[in-house]
Amino acid sequence: MADNLFSSDQSEYLKQHVKNISNSDLADLMNTRFGLSLTCRQINTYKKNHNLSSGLNGHFTKGHIPVNKGKKYPDMPRNAGMFKKGQKPHNYLPVGSERVNGDGYVDIKVADPHKWVGKHILLWEAAHGKKPRGHVIIFADRNTKNFELDNLVLVQRIEFLIMNKRSLITQNTELTKSGLNLAKLYSKLNERKKKGK
Repeated sequence: MADNLFSSDQSEYLKQHVKNISNSDLADLMNTRFGLSLTCRQINTYKKNHNLSSGLNGHFTKGHIPVNKGKKYPDMPRNAGMFKKGQKPHNYLPVGSERVNGDGYVDIKVADPHKWVGKHILLWEAAHGKKPRGHVIIFADRNTKNFELDNLVLVQRIEFLIMNKRSLITQNTELTKSGLNLAKLYSKLNERKKKGK
């Protein structure tokens, strides 16, 4: 046996027929010709170990015409997994539902099919109006489940960056609010430095 898998005749036959044929078809060909019971994996491993290639790469060649070219959807077989009109997926959540997102924030579904907004944003906007552009709403005590209005603080993005960089957001609401005042001060100082250059 050559290489403990094929005899020299079988090995030679495989090398002669390896081009432009899938591993599955090559296994069938070898099994039929020699009465073997080879699997695709065995053929694939043998080809890799002997640097043999079928030349197939899974790409369509230039000029290839797809089998469904010119066909419209109704002529194609219907997908058994498709939803019927009006049918909703098993994990559908109605508008008003709450979920915790990957960052640990609570979101509320505000519209179908998939529009979610942070609960803290909705509560802040209900009390104060639309959140201005370039601002974020933070939890002053870092507790993303504390939706007391006093705990929801509007912060400019640049101030938020400064607060994060200088660890000015704490578990103490009052300290965080003082940290925001410091961030405002740092922001103004940075503006003046830029203007002075």
